[in-house]
Amino acid sequence: MNNISSGTGLSAAEHLRSAKRIVIKIGSALLVDDETGKPRLDWLNALTDDVANLRARGAEVMLVSSGAIAVGRNHLGLTKQNLRLEEKQASAATGQILLAHAYQEALARHDITVSQVLLTLGDTEERRRHLNARNTLTTLLRLGTVPIINENDTVATSEIRFGDNDRLAARVGAMVNADLLVLLSDIDGLYTADPKRDKNAEFLPVVSEITPEIDAMAGEALPGYSSGGMITKISAAKISVGAGCSMIIANGHKLNPLQNIIEGNRATVFEASVEPKTARKRYIAGSLKPLGTVTLDAGALKALQNGKSLLPAGVTAIDGKFQRGDAVLVKSPDGREVARGLVAYSNGDARKIIGLQSSEIEAKLGYLGREELIHRDDLVLN
Repeated sequence: MNNISSGTGLSAAEHLRSAKRIVIKIGSALLVDDETGKPRLDWLNALTDDVANLRARGAEVMLVSSGAIAVGRNHLGLTKQNLRLEEKQASAATGQILLAHAYQEALARHDITVSQVLLTLGDTEERRRHLNARNTLTTLLRLGTVPIINENDTVATSEIRFGDNDRLAARVGAMVNADLLVLLSDIDGLYTADPKRDKNAEFLPVVSEITPEIDAMAGEALPGYSSGGMITKISAAKISVGAGCSMIIANGHKLNPLQNIIEGNRATVFEASVEPKTARKRYIAGSLKPLGTVTLDAGALKALQNGKSLLPAGVTAIDGKFQRGDAVLVKSPDGREVARGLVAYSNGDARKIIGLQSSEIEAKLGYLGREELIHRDDLVLN
């Protein structure tokens, strides 16, 4: 088994200590008491103590939290085992308010502002919705908040199903170029078999490649509020490491689950082989069809080659039909392709602002858009 788990990188503890942007997924079974149907406030307070410590080290933190349906159904008196879809949606609508308030109070003890973002998987997969969600989340992080993210179960239908929040957390990590995704679970990592059923199961501290053998180790979820199992966690790992974001699976039942990882408690890390920005730029360069062309003047070309963003002032021509977030080719004054990138304006608005200084954009368009036509993080030089 060593040949599939013998990664030479950092341990789970070292990953968590060094990560600068972290997504933490919290399952219902950890957050919600299965007898009372209410949040475990002692556990939540200990978790948010850990979050505050990570932020004090300079990390940005986002929480993808399950539990709205579990809390809401109790509050509404829906105690039967199986709920209809509309009852789950009603439970989510009620429970989300209660959970948001609990997170707000827990983090307020550290003078940390909470923000709430409700997403569906479609928001992470459809190009323009993905861009809007990414911009919102990165702005919230820049403003110093801790975003609390959940599925928008009140309007979604297909999203209320097996294990979606594991996958949603991985999509969020990929969307915001996170360094690390932590899945807090009811198990302390990946084993060669289910340790609850097989006493000979071996623990794997590091997974450097997700092989068919690793896939075969996944098992079904145990009964209870939790909807995810190892199957969904490995699916999340594939999304995460493919985007350059390493992933940890750790047992979250004890108080201070993040500090426990840092102190060396058992956890499995799935290692990403590339940096998040490298993975994103590979995606831009090779996976998106360009829908237009942006032509530069000599000054803008030199600025791009020095690592700068593309500003409207350095653009001489716009060709093609595209929307905000689409891929475009970037050409030199003599017509050579020098880069590809994701454009911040539609073709119509882009044509209106070429040659303008950043301070002139709002007056021309009637709204305050981005200063950059293509931000350097969304630009790949040939």
